Amino acid sequence: MTISDHLQELHGLPVFDFPEAGVETELPPASTVAWRVEVDEYARGEQEEWTSAFARFVASVDTSEVRALIVGMWLEPYENGPEPVVEALTAAAERFPALRALFIGDITYEQCEISWITQGDVTPLLDAYPRLLEFGVRGGQSLVFPAVRHDRLRSLTVESGGLDQEVVRGIAASELPALERLDLWLGDSGYGATAGVSDLEPLLGGGRLPRLRHLALRNSDMQDRIAVALAGAPVVARLESLDLSMGTLGDEGAEALLGGQPLTHLKKLDLHHHFIGAPMRKRLATALEAAGAEVDLSGEQGDDADGRGHRYVAVAE
Repeated sequence: MTISDHLQELHGLPVFDFPEAGVETELPPASTVAWRVEVDEYARGEQEEWTSAFARFVASVDTSEVRALIVGMWLEPYENGPEPVVEALTAAAERFPALRALFIGDITYEQCEISWITQGDVTPLLDAYPRLLEFGVRGGQSLVFPAVRHDRLRSLTVESGGLDQEVVRGIAASELPALERLDLWLGDSGYGATAGVSDLEPLLGGGRLPRLRHLALRNSDMQDRIAVALAGAPVVARLESLDLSMGTLGDEGAEALLGGQPLTHLKKLDLHHHFIGAPMRKRLATALEAAGAEVDLSGEQGDDADGRGHRYVAVAE
């Protein structure tokens, strides 16, 4: 996945863009779509604040039936964080009793590069929406995620070009007993990634997230080291899918996966965008596909893919 396009669905619902001010559009039933509310920073007329667009949305849609909500572009996200967005959503929580999925920062690279998206503390939204099942956020700059407890959340996604160590530690220390899917884009050290493998240990141990079935630790410039750690990690035994894609995985990491605990119970191993040589790709495919597992080894980059012999993650700047 890249960030060249907006989300097309959330919570199994197709995305519908709430119209900008002054545009008359027939609105679908509130429960049938995932609503995206964003503003156009490049509008020819007067620019609308995101909170104003949200106020129009609340006044126009039966929010008691809204099941999925996406926060798109707010004004100048390369300079301004989403604090007003978080405050508005938190204040309106009682008006969204059916909300089950929320994504903050559905912003494409043409609108703002992922490493430029300014975030903040998004965890008040988890406190405000205790019935939430899916939560996602894009952008790691200034992102704050202290340890939280949420009893119903099933899916957590954090997309970044570089994730700060304290964010990873906060997620790893969180109490999320219902979480089934965790997707972390750890990123590149040149774009703010400061976490090490040791920061992931509470997740790898398996006890922190008892219902976890789908784990993605991807888009990382330490993908080989993550693979080595996962080769003996207790969490792997109960996973249905493992995703180490979009990063710098090479033969060292692939060898660790093959030589570690069995992976033949997995339904899918996603390694797309990688630096694994052809012989090792063949060994991986043979070992797992013979057991019925799907292995995605597409997007081989080659060690000289950037012309300098350097490996790189799929999404950084």
